[in-house]
Amino acid sequence: MLTEREIESMPAFLTVEEAAEILRLKRSTAYEYVRQGIIPSIRLGSFIRVPKARLVEWMKADRQEDVQETGERTAKL
Repeated sequence: MLTEREIESMPAFLTVEEAAEILRLKRSTAYEYVRQGIIPSIRLGSFIRVPKARLVEWMKADRQEDVQETGERTAKL
């Protein structure tokens, strides 16, 4: 798993493969999530790129939802 420092050192626009590595997904799953709009992405001609800032925001938002769903007691652990 990549550390926050390693993620910060990556370029501003990631390939789908790089995003898959960060999220610990298979390449094909990451492409499917991009296709479905689950992973934020943009298309630059024939290239698909994942804005790193949006990916990090998306991951933080997902963590916040997990905390809210499991309640404060779990969040304090």
